[in-house]
Amino acid sequence: MRYFLLIILFLTCIRPAKAQNDFCSIRNTSFKTGESVTLKVFYALGKMFIGAGEATFNVGLERFANRDVYHIVADGKTYRAYDWVFKVRDRYETYLDTATLQPLKFIRNVNEGGYKIYNNVVFNQAGHQAISTTGTFTVPPCVQDVISSIYYARNIDFSKYKPEDKIPFAMFLDDQVYNIYVRYMGKEEIKTKFGTFRAIKFRPLLIKGTMFEGGEKMTVWVSDDANKVPLRIESPISVGSVVVDMINYSNLRYPFTSLIKQR
Repeated sequence: MRYFLLIILFLTCIRPAKAQNDFCSIRNTSFKTGESVTLKVFYALGKMFIGAGEATFNVGLERFANRDVYHIVADGKTYRAYDWVFKVRDRYETYLDTATLQPLKFIRNVNEGGYKIYNNVVFNQAGHQAISTTGTFTVPPCVQDVISSIYYARNIDFSKYKPEDKIPFAMFLDDQVYNIYVRYMGKEEIKTKFGTFRAIKFRPLLIKGTMFEGGEKMTVWVSDDANKVPLRIESPISVGSVVVDMINYSNLRYPFTSLIKQR
């Protein structure tokens, strides 16, 4: 598990464990073209928080395969002061069908400490196929990529779930389908570097990797309003822990009503 990938994966939050027709029928009610959200990654050393990098998510509108699509770009980078430790310059892109919230194309272009990956995936949703740079793979109906999952998840009606409910999802990454789940933990107030919010809380099941321990040790909070913006992520890693906070936003679809007090 690499640096910027941790930012993405813990945000690939939720898909509802309902019947298949519900699974594929969510429509966008939470974000709009022009939205931008920036997250800052901190390494936690005791009570000290050391800012190491940022990830910014931007939503555009384009045409792809004769359809209107949200072209969503996620850029992640370490600050130059930390490049000598582990330099990150990553870009992830998804082309998301505006009518179905299903991805039609996904691009991963990463450079993390000299480790480089480029992968271009075209999804044939009707044929349940993902055609990547390295081959063709069978995928589940309505499969998501790591970026599209975030925006798909933001449209879930959390009022249908009770604390401790498990909500499964499937995601295609690195030519594999990952079947994971998150455990919905309820609602609470959370204080972040940006301010105090009413938030929805959950814990994703993580696959053990070089940075993360396996299990439900990561905690995620998203805004308890119609936008469902990621607010904070906390997780232990192989050495220490990380905290990721939303630090900036623009062009949200709705007023940020979950914000109680800004710092």
